[in-house]
Amino acid sequence: MLFSLTSVLTTQRYFEDIEVGTTEEFGEYHVTKAEITEFAEQYDPQPFHTDEEAAEESAFGELVASGWHTAAMSMRMLVENYLGEQAGMGGRSADELRWERPVKPGDTLSLRTEVVDKHRSESDPHRGYVDNYIEVLNQNDEVVLSYTVTGMVKRRNPGE
Repeated sequence: MLFSLTSVLTTQRYFEDIEVGTTEEFGEYHVTKAEITEFAEQYDPQPFHTDEEAAEESAFGELVASGWHTAAMSMRMLVENYLGEQAGMGGRSADELRWERPVKPGDTLSLRTEVVDKHRSESDPHRGYVDNYIEVLNQNDEVVLSYTVTGMVKRRNPGE
């Protein structure tokens, strides 16, 4: 199924609707060998991402996805399942990025999020900042990537 931005814009969750402590789990992303090598050839052409034989001789012992590819896959799941519902205004930062385990062909990824903080913008009353702790999990519920991201979210009532 192709992603349609129109389909996710029907529900808007504003800054005021988001509660610290809220957790969600969602997404399902199937990782293929072809996608791993295609991404790596363009953006991270290290041999353990692009060449199965060379990868066998690496510290990983097999072909693995670039960490940047894993981050990109997580962004796709965030937009399709979470951020698309928010009155988002873009991202502000990503911190404490950790590649915990390698992602391999055949893995199925999902996400777990927790709203860890939020505060109003001091410079713009029309937006607030929401911090989410993100964990990307493989099919064995092992964390493969974690990070904290701060997003800008539109306020419903900027004067309040």
